[in-house]
Amino acid sequence: MSRRDLTAKQRDFLLFIRDFIAEHGVWPTYREIVDHFGYRSPNSVTQNLQALHKKGYLRRDATGYQLVEERLPRQEPAGIPIRGIISAGRLQEAVEEHLGTITLETLFPNLDRIYAIRVSGQSMQGADIHDGDYVLLMDDDIPNGGIGAVLYNGETSLKRIYYDERGLRLEPANEDYSDIYIQPDVFEEVRVLGRYVGHVNRNGIFKRTVGRS
Repeated sequence: MSRRDLTAKQRDFLLFIRDFIAEHGVWPTYREIVDHFGYRSPNSVTQNLQALHKKGYLRRDATGYQLVEERLPRQEPAGIPIRGIISAGRLQEAVEEHLGTITLETLFPNLDRIYAIRVSGQSMQGADIHDGDYVLLMDDDIPNGGIGAVLYNGETSLKRIYYDERGLRLEPANEDYSDIYIQPDVFEEVRVLGRYVGHVNRNGIFKRTVGRS
């Protein structure tokens, strides 16, 4: 690790100072820093200040420490912080550093083309899409055999889509529901709303498995 790299704790310390100054116009006192982080001793504050000074994130003059504005971490979108690296093989030394943030843009690079629709019904439960889930649809064509949403005759449906010269078949993922058939002569009345790329529920965010829809 470079001497200029911040550990996760040092980054949190630096961002606290930055945000405190932005809100109050002055530096936090030692006591305020100790109370915020729950340090047992003010020595922890001194150690962090010295480390940040050594790494070039603070400068010091006759009045005390000052932030080096151009070195401050960029404001990142809300997300899940990546706190380091962990071995999934042999035991290795822990690597603690700030490696960025997992955001929706990380999970879905084409986020500007994606929107959500809430599911009503259980016709797709075999694909693990349940009533009340939010399906994520991309503004894109639906491949043959892929899951997607269509609008037909004023009604919408989320199904697995199959099509050939005989027509369009909307296949549910639940044996309690029947296939829907649409004849070729009314294809122009079918509007593709989007290709399924994932769904969201209280258990988390689920992306479409690569190679499947």
